[in-house]
Amino acid sequence: METKSIKEIQEEIIEEFAFFDDWMGKYDYLINLAKSLPVINEQFKTDENLINGCQSRVWLNASLSEGKVVFTAESDALITKGIVSLLIRVFSGHTPDEILSADTTFIDKIGLKEHLSPTRANGLLSMIKQMKFYALAFSTKIKK
Repeated sequence: METKSIKEIQEEIIEEFAFFDDWMGKYDYLINLAKSLPVINEQFKTDENLINGCQSRVWLNASLSEGKVVFTAESDALITKGIVSLLIRVFSGHTPDEILSADTTFIDKIGLKEHLSPTRANGLLSMIKQMKFYALAFSTKIKK
């Protein structure tokens, strides 16, 4: 099975969110995504894996498997967990270079940023930054 590109995954997400007429439906969808996010291994729920800048607690772990970055995450807030599950769907399973060069246009296209509180919007940017930071670290490790 061929892996979808980051751009293709973002297009799918944009189409999925287009089904909803209002933001209540979109929030419900985010909550459902949160509930389907695989549970992070308890050993990764550490202070080192907590994302700074998030209003709620978000743990993000990354590992490298066969040259691809695999993310797992957990949050104590359902909307935030839904957001991180979208980011995992976009980035997980791709090479560090693909992650580093990817833009996250889907966030603006689904209208996510303007429907988040300022603290949640900051948290979203912090999550993306942390995922790209992990990708950069793995990229450096691979190239050595």
